[in-house]
Amino acid sequence: YQRRVRGYPMLQNNNAIPPRRQLYLAILSKVRVVLISHMAKPEEVLVVENDQGEVVREFMRDTDAINLYKTMRETLVYLTHLDYADTEQIMTEKLHNQVNGSEWSWKNLNTLCWAIGSISGAMHEEDEKRFLVTVIKDLLGLCEMKRGKDNKAIIASNIMYIVGQYPRFLRQHWKFLKTVVNKLFEFMHETHDGVQDMACDTFIKIAQKCKRHFVTVQVAEVMPFIEEILNGINAIICDLQPHQVHTFYEAVGYMIQAQADVQVQERLIEKCMSLPNQVWDRIINNATHNVETLKDPECVKQLGNILKTNVRACQAIGHPFVTQLGRIYLDMLNVYQVLSENISSAVQQNGEQVLKQPLVASMRTVKKETLKLISAWVSKSTDPKQVCENFVPPLLNAVLGDYLRNHPNARDSEVLSTMTVFINKLENHITPEVPKIFDAVFECTLDMIKANFEDYPEHRTNFYLLLESINQHCFDALLQIPPDKFKLVMDSIVWAFKHTMRNVADTGLSTVLTLLHNLDSKEVVQSFYQTYFLNILQHIFSVVTDSTNAAQLTSQSKVLAFMFSLIDQKKITIALYNQAEIPGPVDNVTYVKNYTQDLLKKAFPNLQEMQVSVFVDGMYALNQDNAAFREHVRDFLVQIKECAGEDLTDLHLSEKQEQLKEAAATKLKYQMTVPGILNPHQVSEEMND
Repeated sequence: YQRRVRGYPMLQNNNAIPPRRQLYLAILSKVRVVLISHMAKPEEVLVVENDQGEVVREFMRDTDAINLYKTMRETLVYLTHLDYADTEQIMTEKLHNQVNGSEWSWKNLNTLCWAIGSISGAMHEEDEKRFLVTVIKDLLGLCEMKRGKDNKAIIASNIMYIVGQYPRFLRQHWKFLKTVVNKLFEFMHETHDGVQDMACDTFIKIAQKCKRHFVTVQVAEVMPFIEEILNGINAIICDLQPHQVHTFYEAVGYMIQAQADVQVQERLIEKCMSLPNQVWDRIINNATHNVETLKDPECVKQLGNILKTNVRACQAIGHPFVTQLGRIYLDMLNVYQVLSENISSAVQQNGEQVLKQPLVASMRTVKKETLKLISAWVSKSTDPKQVCENFVPPLLNAVLGDYLRNHPNARDSEVLSTMTVFINKLENHITPEVPKIFDAVFECTLDMIKANFEDYPEHRTNFYLLLESINQHCFDALLQIPPDKFKLVMDSIVWAFKHTMRNVADTGLSTVLTLLHNLDSKEVVQSFYQTYFLNILQHIFSVVTDSTNAAQLTSQSKVLAFMFSLIDQKKITIALYNQAEIPGPVDNVTYVKNYTQDLLKKAFPNLQEMQVSVFVDGMYALNQDNAAFREHVRDFLVQIKECAGEDLTDLHLSEKQEQLKEAAATKLKYQMTVPGILNPHQVSEEMND
């Protein structure tokens, strides 16, 4: 036993088992047996036995079972740390009983394998190696020995789950890694429900955690394994469904991304994308001779799948994917425009209900995937100048006019998110193009979302994120638009922070605070304050005192504190009032104080004048301390609610959320110190290395 506790100081105590632990050895061993025999199903396992005893693919996640698994897994990891020799012995005996048939059943095999997968990282590496070699060999032998598709499906799902849980072992044992991956390729031809999905999911997990090993020439090998995979890619994926093919290409993309040699990497990308490119070239060639082919349902469906494959590969490979994107970029935008015209023509002839027809829906999928592909690459690009010169102009020409002209229900919210990605990534490099973007998408989108707080939720969210990105990165462009449009921008920001959707309200508050900071150094700042300061102040107070917005109290308080600091520090030099209507010597400090008091008195007539006066004075006194300012605002809200006889619990909602985040971060920090507690796929690449 002592030989096995090396490397785990918590188990070492003067070369002897502590007496207290000796007292519990027998009972803890029984607990291990119970946990291993009744382990709950992990969410990674897709092949299950249903209530009728049939082996099927699970489509609905059982959240109760997942939570139970997490608790049982954590418990078993701690029990393994206390005595992993006993844990290994119990598991090994149970596995032998599966092989010899004395305890064979789907349930027994499942719970055992789920338990084996759950303790990844809890053993010392040498013990883990010896244990896993035994487990995987026995399971592979069992797979060969058992007859019947259901039996093989159950065993296959358990093999895939276990190997996916032990990336550390696979990284250090190349032959085993190669054997496992080849076995996954075999399972990709198995048509039993769920097996192919699990094979692809396991393959991408292994690719993410072991990617460098696939692009390196290993001992006794003549080429990197990625070359073998790409040479036989057609045979590997021939039986997969489209969504499984997308996962496969993403997995290969992670491997290619790990190749440091740029020329080799480019060749691998070209080889990887060869199959989809052949189909793409054929479709484009046919469309060049007869554009009507782009109305063929099968053709449009193929285009959508090809673009989805490109998206997944691009997300994994990153900036080097530019070679592939550049190859199809202009043709892709031409297809986008043709399909847009087809959709617009169909809507004009048959009304907006045509948007629900399968062919039109497939056309819209192609458009959306085009935008997703461009966004995915731009977000990972490393050369802003290259993007601005070569990719931005054709995209804007193809997309903006189409968005503006389209029927509202035919506009894709991805246009807004793509523009946001470009602005966030390129920042001031794209400022000259912002007025063109603004003219095409701003007012027409605003008309879609301003009628209420419910319609077009995706457009609504993306619209405000776009506004936030322009405000943050291209603020000068915002100041160049005409006054009437700038007023629409300000009205939009106000609508945002008054919104019932939490994410939109958060975006609105963030945007208005950034805008006020950005204005600080601009020449137009004083005229802006004169036009908009009191209006913003009034609307901020309306959301602060609205109990439905209690979760944003921290953000609301920051905006209020900054606005009162502007007044308090006399940064607003222009009069915020009509001097002709206000007799006598009055400054902005006095005027805003009186204005705020009057505003609150009218809104809450039940409050005493002294309560309002103390609150307003406090906002002047505490505006340099955000925490104190927030507590001051909360105290005032308590008074309002007490007068109205309302519940006070929601006033601490934002703090509770922060406390929960802190508690989760503290728990994660502790879990990172205990080997095996974190799922291996929660561990960062840095920790793996």
